[in-house]
Amino acid sequence: MNPLEARLNYPFGDALPEFGKTRDIVPGLRWVRMPLPFALDHVNLWLLRDRIDGREGWTVVDCGVSRDNLKAYWTEIFDHGLDGLPILRVLVTHMHPDHVGLASWLTETWNAPLWMTMTDYALAKLHTESRNPGRGDQIAAHYARHGVTDPDALGQLRARSSYFSDLVPAVPDQMVRIMDGDQIRIGDFTWEVIDGAGHSPEHAALYDRERNILIAGDMVLPRISTNVSVFDTEPEADPLRLYLRSIKKFAPLPEDALVLPSHGRPFHGLHERIRQQEDHHAERLAEVLAASKTPQSAAEIVPLMFKRKLDVHQLTFALGEALAHQHLLYYSGQLTRTIGDDGIVRFVVAG
Repeated sequence: MNPLEARLNYPFGDALPEFGKTRDIVPGLRWVRMPLPFALDHVNLWLLRDRIDGREGWTVVDCGVSRDNLKAYWTEIFDHGLDGLPILRVLVTHMHPDHVGLASWLTETWNAPLWMTMTDYALAKLHTESRNPGRGDQIAAHYARHGVTDPDALGQLRARSSYFSDLVPAVPDQMVRIMDGDQIRIGDFTWEVIDGAGHSPEHAALYDRERNILIAGDMVLPRISTNVSVFDTEPEADPLRLYLRSIKKFAPLPEDALVLPSHGRPFHGLHERIRQQEDHHAERLAEVLAASKTPQSAAEIVPLMFKRKLDVHQLTFALGEALAHQHLLYYSGQLTRTIGDDGIVRFVVAG
C-alpha cells in the first residue's frame, strides 16, 4: 500500500468477491467483480435490490466487457446471486467498454431497459456502429502528430480501429435518459445522479444520501488516478480542466461516505482522495511546465509522467493524459503551440 492509499480506510479489508460471486455491502446492495483483458485487470459492478411496477428484482450498475468468460460469470450470478429474482434495469455509468460492453446482452437476456446519460450513450452507439475504413488511419495520425514515430507502434495503433466494437459489439437501440440531479428510486432508496466530465463526456455517479453511499464509477478511484485523455475523436479537447471542475461536485458529500469505485476496493476518505487527485494533477502540471522550457511533444512528456515501460494499449492512455496536461496549460496561456516541419505538435513556455 502506498502512503497516499494508507490515508484511506477500507472497511472490507482485502476481502474481494470471486469472479462469478457476489458480496453484500449493505442489505440489498451487492458487489460483483469481473475480469478485464488489460493491465487493469478487473472492474467492479453493483447489484441494487429493486422494485419496478410491482415487480421485485435487481438493477445492475455497469456490465463488464463483452467476452465469453464474463458471460459465464454473469450466468453464475443469474443462477446463484439474485435470490431467484430477475434483472429489471441496467444502469451504465459511462460509455467505456468495461462499463457498457455487455449492456446489450444483459438487456436482451432480461428484457430490461438501459438507463444512461445521453452523451455517453450516443458516443458508445457511434463507436460501436461506425465502420469508417479510415478510422485506423485517423487514430495513427493523431498519435503521430503528437510525437509517436515508431513504425511498429503506429501500425498497432492503426489496427485499433475495431478496438471499441470488439469489446462492445452492440449497444441497445433504446434507452432511458438520466441527467445530473435526477433522483432515481431503486427499491427502497433514492439515488441522486452526479454527472462529471473529463474521463468520459457525461459520466454518471450515484449517491444514496440516506445510507451515505456513493457509486463513484471512474470519477474517484482509491489507488490509481482516473485517466483523463485527449483522443483523436476530439483532438482539441481540454478534459483535465473538465475533470478537475467535476470532482469538486463531490466535495459537499460527507467525508465518511462509503465510496464504491469501479476499480479497487470500497473505501472511506472521499475528501482526502479528492485532495490527492488535485495535488497529483498540480504536480504533473508543474512538471510539464518545467520541462517545456524547450519545445516538447506529448510523446516526449510521457516518460516524465509514466516511469514504467508501456505497451501500445497503455501508450494510448498515457499519451492522451500527457496531452491533456499540455492542453490545460496551453488554453490557460502558460504554453504556446507550434507545428514543426516534421508535422509534430510541440508546446513551449509562453513568452
